Amino acid sequence: MTAPTPWPRAATLLLAAVTGVLAVAGPLLAARAGTGLAEPLLWSGLSVLPLAPALLLAARRPQLAVAPLLAAAGAGAALNGAGDRYLDLVAAGASPPGAWWVVPLVLQMSWMLFFVPFALLALVFPDGRPPRGWGRAVAAGLPAVPVLAAVAVAVAPGGYRDPAAGFPHTLGTGPDALTGVAVVLVGLFWVLLLAAGTAPVLRRRRTTDPVERAQLRWLGLAGLGIPVTLLLCWASYLLLDGPDLVVAGLVGLYVGIPAATVVAVLRHGLYDVDRAYAATLTWTAVAAALLAVHSTVAFAVGSLAGQGSAPTAAAATAVCAAALAPLRVRLRRVVDARIDPHRRAALDAVAALTRESRDGRARPEELAGRLRAALGDPTLVVGHRPPGGDADTLVDAEGRPLVPDGGRVVPVVRDGRRVGVVAAAGVSRSLLREVAEGAALLVEVVCLRQEASRAQAEAEAGRARLLEVGDAERRRLERDLHDGAQQRLVSLGMTLRLAQRRLDTDPVSALDAVLDEAVAELAAAVAELRRIAHGLRPSGLDDGLPAALRGLTARLPLPVRLEIVDEQPPAPALRPVAPVPSPRDGAAAAARPAAATVPAAAVPATAGPAARGPAGAPGTAERADPDWLDVPDPVALTAYYVVGEALTNTVRHAGATRVEVRATRCAAGLRVRVRDDGSGGAAVRPGHGLGGLADRVAAAGGTLAVRSDDDGTEVTAELPCGS
Repeated sequence: MTAPTPWPRAATLLLAAVTGVLAVAGPLLAARAGTGLAEPLLWSGLSVLPLAPALLLAARRPQLAVAPLLAAAGAGAALNGAGDRYLDLVAAGASPPGAWWVVPLVLQMSWMLFFVPFALLALVFPDGRPPRGWGRAVAAGLPAVPVLAAVAVAVAPGGYRDPAAGFPHTLGTGPDALTGVAVVLVGLFWVLLLAAGTAPVLRRRRTTDPVERAQLRWLGLAGLGIPVTLLLCWASYLLLDGPDLVVAGLVGLYVGIPAATVVAVLRHGLYDVDRAYAATLTWTAVAAALLAVHSTVAFAVGSLAGQGSAPTAAAATAVCAAALAPLRVRLRRVVDARIDPHRRAALDAVAALTRESRDGRARPEELAGRLRAALGDPTLVVGHRPPGGDADTLVDAEGRPLVPDGGRVVPVVRDGRRVGVVAAAGVSRSLLREVAEGAALLVEVVCLRQEASRAQAEAEAGRARLLEVGDAERRRLERDLHDGAQQRLVSLGMTLRLAQRRLDTDPVSALDAVLDEAVAELAAAVAELRRIAHGLRPSGLDDGLPAALRGLTARLPLPVRLEIVDEQPPAPALRPVAPVPSPRDGAAAAARPAAATVPAAAVPATAGPAARGPAGAPGTAERADPDWLDVPDPVALTAYYVVGEALTNTVRHAGATRVEVRATRCAAGLRVRVRDDGSGGAAVRPGHGLGGLADRVAAAGGTLAVRSDDDGTEVTAELPCGS
C-alpha cells in the first residue's frame, strides 16, 4: 500500500500550481488591459523564484513545514502581480468578474502577502512550531491582521489605492474611525513582522544544539532582508518621492530568504554565516543611521533654504559622508562583539601583538598563546615552516618539531609563499582562514627570526670547526716539521760536522761516503718540505685548475671521466697573461701557458686507467680540454679540495667502478661535480671529511650539496667567482 503524501509536500505542490496559474494570469490580464508587459513579467518572475527552493525542500524534507511557506511567498507575489493587472482592467472601464468584492476587500492590502509567509517562516523555523507564549500570538496575528486591515480599508471612507481610487464602495461605508483603525492595524502588522524577525535570534540563544544554532543564524541572516526592504522604502520616499526602490528590496527578499533557508536545512556548514551576518547587520545599521541623519539634515536645512534646494542636498550628503567611515568601524566592532565574540577577540589579539612586537614590548612567538586565550581553544597551534625545510615539515615558535593533532589545518600564506599553518579542533575553518590571513606577518617574522638564529648558530659552529681544523693543521705541520724535515736537517748537520772532523785525518776516499749520505739526507729533507708545502697549497694549481684536476685524477685506480667547461670566457684584454708565480716554483709558473679563449662547450677528457688502451697504449681524449679557467686562486683551491675529498671517499668507501668529474665556469661562478656509481651512504657530518669540506665551501661563499643513494654519490659545489 502506498504511503500517503505528507501534508507539507502536498501543500507545496498545490501552492506551486496556484502560483503558476497566477503568474500566467498577470501578463494575460495586462494584454487585455492594453498595458505593457514589463511589469507583469517582473512580478511573474519574482513569484517563481521561491518555487525551486520550495520544491527542493519538499522532495528532500517532505515533513518540513517551511516548504509550503516558501511556496506561499511565491503565490503572494503572483497574486499581487495579477491583482495590479486586475486593477488596470477596472481603471480601463472593464467589468471583470467579482470586482465588487475583489477590489475593496482583496487588492487593497494584498501587499502584506509579500511579508506574511516569510515572517511565519522565521517564526516556526526549524521545527515548524512557533515559540511558546508570545510566539503563538504572533503566529495567529500575522494572517489575521491583514484580513482585519483589508476589511477596515474596504468599508472606511475615502478612495482606494491607485489605479482604482474612484471605485465605488460596493461593500458599504463605515464610520470615519475605521481609517484610524486601518492605520493602527498596519502599524501592528509591522510590529508583528519585527517580532517574527527576532524569533530566530531568541531561539538561537536558548538552544545548545550546534546544528540548530547554525541553521537559525542562516535564517537570521536572511531575515535581515525585511528591515532592509523597509529601509529601501524609506530611502525611496525620501530621495525619489516614490516606492521605486522597494522593488529592489523585494527582489533581494525573494532571492535571499529562500536561498538561505535551503542552505540552513541542507548545508548549514557551507560558509561562515557569523561573518556574513555581522557584515549585513553592520551595513543595515549604518544605512538606518545615515538615512536618519540625511532626513534630519534635509529637514533642518530645508526649513531654512527651501525644500529641494541644492544646499539642502549638499549639506545632507556632506554630513552623511563624514559620518560613514567612523560609524561603520565602530558599529562593526560592537556587532562583532555581540554576534561573534571569538572572531573579534582573535583579530584584536593579532592586531595587539603586531603593534606590541613592532614597539618591542612583545615577541611574535607569543602568537599561539594569545590566540588560545582569545578563542578559548587549548588545541590551537601555530606551525612555522623551518628554514630550508619542505612544505610538510613544521616547527613551533621555539623550533621544536610540530605535528598538528587532528582538527582543522589552514595554511598561512605570505606573498604567495606558505610560511606556516594554524590548526585547531574547536574553531571553524573560515575563522581559522581569517586568523591566518591576519597573522601572516607575525608567522613570517617568526620564520625569519628562526632562520636568522639558525644561520647564526651555523656560522658560530662553522667558525668553531674552522678554528679546530686550523689548530689541527698547525699541529700536524708542527709534527711533520719536527719529526720529518727537522730531524733530517739535524742529521745532515751532524753528518757535515763529522765530515769536517775527518777532513784532516781521513783520506779523501773515506769522505765520499759521508758526503753521499749528507746529499741523501738533504734530498730527503727537500722532499719532505715539498710534501708539507703541497698540503698547504697543491703545486699543480700553479699550472691552472684544469692541470691540477688532471693530475689529481690521473693517479686513481679506476676509470675517470673528466670534463672541463668554460661557458663564460672573459674578454682577452681582461684575461691575465699569466697567473702570479708561486715563490716555491718560479720556473713552473713561468712555463705555464698563457690563457686562451675556450669555446663554451663541454670538453670531455679521459684520465686514470681508462685513458690507456690495450697493451698500455696511451688513450686519446675526444677533444683537448681548456688549459686554464680564469677563476681566483682561493676558488680554484677550494674546488681542488672538493674534488680531492670526493675522490678519496669514492676510492676508500664507495666501491665504485667508475667516476665522473666535471668543472664548469659559468656566469654564476665555478661549479664542480663529482659523481660515482658506488654504494652510496655518504653524508655531511660535523667533524668528518665532508663536514669540513662544507665549512670550507661556505667560507668561500658557496654551497655544497651531497646526494647519496643506491645509484651512487654526487657531490656538487657552487662557488662564486669575482673574475
